[in-house]
Amino acid sequence: MLRRIVSVRTSSGPVPGAARRLWRNVGIATLTCVAATSASVALRVHAVSTGPVVALATRGAQVTAQITLTDDPKVRRHRGGRFTQDRIVVPATLTLLQTPATRLAVDTPVIVFAQGPEWTRLLPSQRLEVTARLAQATPGDLISAVLLVRGPPHVLTAPSWIQATAGTLRAGLRTAADVLPADQRGLLPGLVVGDVSRMDRQLTADLTEAGLSHLNAVSGANLAIVASAVLAVSRLAGLPLALRAVLAAVAMIAFAVVARPSPSVLRALLMGLTAAVALGTGRTKDGVAALSVSILLLILFDPELAHSYGFALSVSATAGILLLAPRWRARLTGPDLVETPANAAIHADSNDERPVSTRASDTGRHSHSAPRGAATSDPAFGGGVGSAAVFRGAVASDSVLRGAVTVDRAFDGAATSDDVLASPAPPSDPVCSPRGRRLRLPRWVAEAVAVSAAAQVAVTPVLVLMSGQLTLVAIPANLLAGPAVAPATILGFVAALVAPLWPQAAQWLVIPAGYAVGWIIMVAQWAVGVPLATLPWPGGLPGLGLLVIAVAVAIPVLRRRAWRTVALTMAGVALVVVLVVRPVAKPWPPPNWLMVVCDVGQGDGIVLAADPGRGIVVDTGPDPVVMDRCLRRLDVRDVPLLLLTHPHADHVDGLPGVLKNRHVGAVIVSPQRVAPQESSRIATILARYRIPEWTPPSGSRWQLGPSEVTILAPDPAQGKAGGQGEGSLINNASVVARVRWRAGSALLSGDIETEAQDELLRRLAPRADILKVPHHGSRRLDPAFFASVGARAALISVGADNDYGHPAPSTIALLQRLGARVYRTDQSGDLAVIDQDGRLAVVARGP
Repeated sequence: MLRRIVSVRTSSGPVPGAARRLWRNVGIATLTCVAATSASVALRVHAVSTGPVVALATRGAQVTAQITLTDDPKVRRHRGGRFTQDRIVVPATLTLLQTPATRLAVDTPVIVFAQGPEWTRLLPSQRLEVTARLAQATPGDLISAVLLVRGPPHVLTAPSWIQATAGTLRAGLRTAADVLPADQRGLLPGLVVGDVSRMDRQLTADLTEAGLSHLNAVSGANLAIVASAVLAVSRLAGLPLALRAVLAAVAMIAFAVVARPSPSVLRALLMGLTAAVALGTGRTKDGVAALSVSILLLILFDPELAHSYGFALSVSATAGILLLAPRWRARLTGPDLVETPANAAIHADSNDERPVSTRASDTGRHSHSAPRGAATSDPAFGGGVGSAAVFRGAVASDSVLRGAVTVDRAFDGAATSDDVLASPAPPSDPVCSPRGRRLRLPRWVAEAVAVSAAAQVAVTPVLVLMSGQLTLVAIPANLLAGPAVAPATILGFVAALVAPLWPQAAQWLVIPAGYAVGWIIMVAQWAVGVPLATLPWPGGLPGLGLLVIAVAVAIPVLRRRAWRTVALTMAGVALVVVLVVRPVAKPWPPPNWLMVVCDVGQGDGIVLAADPGRGIVVDTGPDPVVMDRCLRRLDVRDVPLLLLTHPHADHVDGLPGVLKNRHVGAVIVSPQRVAPQESSRIATILARYRIPEWTPPSGSRWQLGPSEVTILAPDPAQGKAGGQGEGSLINNASVVARVRWRAGSALLSGDIETEAQDELLRRLAPRADILKVPHHGSRRLDPAFFASVGARAALISVGADNDYGHPAPSTIALLQRLGARVYRTDQSGDLAVIDQDGRLAVVARGP
């Protein structure tokens, strides 16, 4: 409406008073929207921050509660230590509360934390009775309390038939995907219906770093693909336009139910329904207006979306596509528009079945001078044959978003109205060569590039606020992965529909879908390996301010040809320095490396050189993703021997990263089973991969390549070393090994503390050139043991700003007094021990 006001002109200029009326209307509309959203948020905050539930949560009351689940239970993998079970997190509505003194009927949102496999089988809409303790909600969350459940739930009702059907379809797709390799069977359900329960952590990290994390969740592009497929089939069936619009709306609603209404899906659903109504009634569709209405309605009815990064990413990407992409595509293709078969089909649809207006205002509204963001030819919902073609823009647009590292990181997406690119764009200057000749890209290439670039530019400020980095490889990665999204989505969704009736046919369908997601995985793995795939950038408001300054400087520079040439030349030189000169001057791993202490954060992860492409691994750190990347940098494809010093999470939870796409010959574990539950968990994982588990005695020795590994402790004949508490007992049971090379030796001491150090000193008094400092530099040490080792270099594997105070200043001071040079992974990154002219030297990779 505002654009129509702006366009009201006479031959001599604007209509008198039009500008004043325009700004008055804009001001009134803005104030009305702000007042409405503020009132909605205030009412919700008041509702969840007052009342008896909040009062009971403040006291930590024990209650018996009846709850109704509002989403699928999510599994949070345990991080080791004393918590040996996975935790379940699920949002719910608290409906009945009973304490020894009172019984209350309420209706308030809560978050439920629980344990037990029975929770994973539950579905939204089920009513449960649980025994729990109320805890205060995190500030900023629009919930009244946190429910810490003890024991299994008592199921009161079955799920509604809609949720039961959706659950059956999701389970059917998971079962059908069992025929695919592990990576593909995890990604396909995530891409099609948002089921990430089997997603591999390493693949999730690769997708995030490549700017493809939106592909492990449902977003607007998936909904657009389903809607376009329904429109294409219904057009081929000869159905009238209004009925096609109804079928598209029904398909979008059904898909949103099956895929669960995430923020991006809700936004895309409202925009899609708006477009479907416009299609059925023959009205013009305006993408910007639809986006604005969707945002306002969603914030009014669900104020919590206002601080959801996923929702912000979705809205930003859609706005970028609607406002920036048409102009950029026009510059890439030139100002002249060519009628394509897709547009011809759409125009024919509009001319044959929509009422023809003879009013001048309507004629202007449907002319080729359409306002920016308005899809006059309706490529999204206007016709079957053309719609399938133009929806590739929706796929490309959605595939530029990076997911959040928070709970909302899976909820990003782009618009179902990305199809505005198929409508005429405002005239703009064509791209010209230095000689003035016009350079044009094919329309489909320009469309894909413009959509991806526009969405990525639009979401960059949000990403800077959220994660503090710039993903430089996101646009090319999305251009490569985008074509595989549509076939994977369509085949996967059809397989989900077919699976309950014909499981074998569903498996046939997921096999070609697996090839499509396999291509996406390949692109992600390639993108992660590209130098400078992500650029570190300050996070939060300082990073956003720096980004604004950078853009303010870049725009005038790039608009002038001479300045642009200088800037591009300097960027090219910098790129050559980073990609060519730096790797030559400072390669990694360095030549003649013998041992690398990987920077795994607060934990240990060490690699010893064996033969080319092979390495002995000592501990795996807390994160499989980080450990796998360290091994990739070292080009270790085979692990003949893996040594797990003791079963603490910071030493063993990275085990899946070592096992990923690698053969492991055998695993050495401590003979002292002081943590039976953790030891059993590790044994189960190793048995699944058919890897033998050894507990060799002290003195056992292996020679692999240049490395000779000898086990020094623990000695079962000496008994347990004791310690202060359960954690110290486990630390003192660490496997201690000495590694010898021709150039020297290293002592790998696990996490042994004072008692085990004293026992090892009395029994063997081992000496070494390099000491891997035990327990990340803890203050629980024996100075006599450190002095006896006589190391010239001390390597400390420790996480920056950890909560344990590691390394202790007293430990650093002792090592320096003993003449050892101290190296820390939190300050220097990966640490490599190399053979330098027959002597051992330490090389730091850098943080």
